[in-house]
Amino acid sequence: MTHSFIVTGTDTGIGKTVFAAALAGALRARYWKPVQAGLDDGSDSERTAVLAGLPADYILPEAYRLHTPCSPHRAAEIDGVTIDPERLALPQVDGPLVVEGAGGVLVPVTRDILYADMFARWGKPVVLVARTALGTINHSLLSIEALRTRGVPIHGVAFVGDAVEDSEATIAAIGRVKRLGRLPMLAELTPAALARAFAESFDMADFA
Repeated sequence: MTHSFIVTGTDTGIGKTVFAAALAGALRARYWKPVQAGLDDGSDSERTAVLAGLPADYILPEAYRLHTPCSPHRAAEIDGVTIDPERLALPQVDGPLVVEGAGGVLVPVTRDILYADMFARWGKPVVLVARTALGTINHSLLSIEALRTRGVPIHGVAFVGDAVEDSEATIAAIGRVKRLGRLPMLAELTPAALARAFAESFDMADFA
């Protein structure tokens, strides 16, 4: 696999899926969400398919689709499902692959394995998506530390939200990570608007 990236976040609900969709669309990559927890409002795969403008076969099926909207480990227990980590091996595809985690880096996949542990197994570069709102320095640096502790390669940090120059620069400097860019909040979230915002905010050479 070439140009494979893991997209994770500092928290839930911060725009990680929107960024993952933008990256997958820009790379014309396959997209995979290993575990989907919560289906009432649709899945991240379905949202990505629309926002990225990718062919249907570029959206790979989840290994697990859980109904309860909470941490995968608990959602699986509530749904009566046992998550087998062996089923979470990275898919072998031709061309780029974008893999999206769930919530933050220390979200439990099972009672024994965290997402950060899975990232270490996969060994692919991670893009950490961080909001620019209050509290992001702490959340981002904690996430970076957790990834580094496990030897996970960090490709860089992608911010989402309004520009907060000092917070963004501080995270990059103290965390010793590349500042990839910042995806602004879009008044209208459409495939065209997202693709345009990504192209204006990020340098594709960073993902080559």
